[in-house]
Amino acid sequence: MSELHTFRPNWASAPGDTIADVLEEKQLSLAVFSKHIGCSVDEAKDLLAGRIAMTLGLARKLASELGSTVEFWMSRDFHYRESVARLNDAETKEWLAQIPVGDMVRFGWIRPVEASREAAACLRFFAVTDIQEWHAKYASLQQNVAFRSSPSFESREGAVAAWLRQGEIEARSIPCKPWNADTFATQLAEVRGLTRQKNPSDFVQSLRDLCAPAGVAVVIVRAPSGCRASGATRFISDRQALLQLSFRYLSDDQFWFSFFHEAGHLLLHGRSGFFLEGIGTPATPQEDEASAFAERILVPPELRERMLALGSNSREVIRFARRLGISPGIVVGQLQHYGRVKRSHLNGLKRRFTWV
Repeated sequence: MSELHTFRPNWASAPGDTIADVLEEKQLSLAVFSKHIGCSVDEAKDLLAGRIAMTLGLARKLASELGSTVEFWMSRDFHYRESVARLNDAETKEWLAQIPVGDMVRFGWIRPVEASREAAACLRFFAVTDIQEWHAKYASLQQNVAFRSSPSFESREGAVAAWLRQGEIEARSIPCKPWNADTFATQLAEVRGLTRQKNPSDFVQSLRDLCAPAGVAVVIVRAPSGCRASGATRFISDRQALLQLSFRYLSDDQFWFSFFHEAGHLLLHGRSGFFLEGIGTPATPQEDEASAFAERILVPPELRERMLALGSNSREVIRFARRLGISPGIVVGQLQHYGRVKRSHLNGLKRRFTWV
């Protein structure tokens, strides 16, 4: 006994496809056809593209001019519209599946809405009119990031895009002077001293105040589920740079290294690109340069060998950090990075942060 299966293609064919085939068969030009059915050439083009819905009067004209029946043309259009609606619904569901709507509501980025209105709320958040425009806006994100999904490493394009978009929104409220690389480089010396402050509620505003005169808006945005970004740098206008951090690791060594790494991108690479850290971005010379810049700022090259000889003596680490004017946690992080101290050692010298 044979089985019957319903064919539901992942595409939709407009009545205009059939019309175009008949016009080609009859060797009728679009101009002649439009004149015969009483419309303009532009309207005829819209009809072929599926942008004009079928009416009973139009179906009668098509039956008279091209053949078949009124019922055929009405049915042809009905099934097309039904397929478009089904495909749009499927596309919307697929898109929403990668947007962290729950966290966006929980973090206050969007207001709670009914499930049927979630897509519209998210489109407003991203400042786009439809999903196609969203894909076009974040095309560079897909091109520059190696998105992977596994039990140990999950990152979704929609979640990263939401994090980046919230950064743009928060940057609007930070008054900045025009970008000035020399001013920013000078300000970093003072920023370095902030690493010794224990409470983010104390140093975050000071950090913003030091960077804003150089044209850099610093924003700290909590990463939603599916976003493993630790930092990002880009110019959001000709006059303003955005340096965005996530506090993803919630420890002072990671936070400050991420900041100075992103600062390195701004000073070394300027407006040359969009830099995103922590979610599988490929290793490039620019990333290596930014990391080397951060290391030089935090521990001057002439003191690096002395730092690497400290070993696991916590008192020596604290004394060395005090001499450098930086947090002991940063020194520990560097020692762990270079394998001079095990990852499990001296972590008590790191300051831990929590989201509230």
